[in-house]
Amino acid sequence: MFKAIQTERIPVPDNVKKELKRILGDGRVLDDEVDKMLYSYDATRIKMPPDVVVLPQTEEEVQKIVKICYEEGIPITPRGAGSGYTGGSIPVKGGVLISFEMMDKILEIDEDNAIARVQPGVITYRLQQAVEKKGLFYPPDPASYKFCTIGGNIAENAGGPRCVKYGVTREYIMELNTVIHTGDIIHTGRPTLKDVAGYDLTRLLIGSEGTLGIFTEATLKLIPKPKAKKTVKAIYMDIASVGQTVKDIFKAGISPSALEFMDKLAINAVEDFGHYGLPRDAEVILLVEVDGNPKAIEDEILEVARICEKNGAKVEIAKTNQEAEKLWEARRALSPAVAKLNRTKINEDIVFPRSYLPEALPRLREIGKKYNLKMVNFGHIGDGNVHANFMINGLDPDEVARAEKAVEEVFELALGYGGSITGEHGVGITKAPFMRKQFSPVEMDIMRKIKRVFDPKDLINPGKMDLD
Repeated sequence: MFKAIQTERIPVPDNVKKELKRILGDGRVLDDEVDKMLYSYDATRIKMPPDVVVLPQTEEEVQKIVKICYEEGIPITPRGAGSGYTGGSIPVKGGVLISFEMMDKILEIDEDNAIARVQPGVITYRLQQAVEKKGLFYPPDPASYKFCTIGGNIAENAGGPRCVKYGVTREYIMELNTVIHTGDIIHTGRPTLKDVAGYDLTRLLIGSEGTLGIFTEATLKLIPKPKAKKTVKAIYMDIASVGQTVKDIFKAGISPSALEFMDKLAINAVEDFGHYGLPRDAEVILLVEVDGNPKAIEDEILEVARICEKNGAKVEIAKTNQEAEKLWEARRALSPAVAKLNRTKINEDIVFPRSYLPEALPRLREIGKKYNLKMVNFGHIGDGNVHANFMINGLDPDEVARAEKAVEEVFELALGYGGSITGEHGVGITKAPFMRKQFSPVEMDIMRKIKRVFDPKDLINPGKMDLD
């Protein structure tokens, strides 16, 4: 599916390797072929090996790595867990790849101010577990939360099911330490709920996909852990009714903590994968979770059930936490389950304004039919973020060409409704050619100028977002 990326690869000279080994020691500078291959790809399965992989343990080591590489003209690619779907951590120009697997410490959990300070390599799930033991809550929950890292989440401004109520990663980043091209650290933000001094550089860095600097520490906002939650499973035979249900839930003044859907192909893929007891004959399943005060959510979940039934759904309210968790396990299993449907999964994450969902969802499905492709749709319907997956063999040129045209139409459909080409996966290299569809030449030029301020030599995660 992905066209070959033509770019000059820059090798790391022996004198730079020697200096890196002096800074880090031989054991944390990897340059044999096996190690390089292990760090050459992400969830896209596109492979582009670095020349050298370095494993820093401290902020000071990252500064030294960036300084020597920038002075020598060596590309630098930051990497978290490599779980991204757009090639954001792939070293397209070779050079040095910085893996943060050894910078994985939770430095502080401050209960009085409800904040946590962490290194970028901290796994999201591990942070969530640590703060929940103290009655606090870190809401962002990308599907890969059990192995993705906070640094990668910040770089991609990751979302997840709970962002419909709680917002995406940027809502929880209060401070960042970022190593810029000179090797200096810029500290942006404050650990306070209010701070309006100067330009908001923290927000600029969040979602920049590692193209402006290298994150070494973050202060995260925490909130009180919800006391209770309830889940509804609604079974539909009509996809347009699902979109109408979503509109009606919000019109009723209910703010679900998660609002997810999966279509028929997705349901059957999950059942083949793990046998979760989902109805294979359903056209669409909607999962709705509400959380908060135990008394309040009893009324809310009944109102959600009533709205779903009004729109033609067969409704079941999970009776126990275990029953609810099994439903959410099925939702989290979707990505690996769908991957088994064919050799190549083209996973797009377009976004629609919620008001257009009843009209847009049937049109989205028609694109797969038009090009005779196996198309699986699921995702965060509560915020309009739909994962449109084309499952192809990848070896048939005609099929690949049809898939490429279908992806273009998916993006055009989203943009036609005022949406976006990506809601959480980012742009990276796979969506870079479509940036000009969403942004005007003036807007693209402003982004390139920002890139040049932070990275005048284009060495920090180069080749991403079409900003070269």
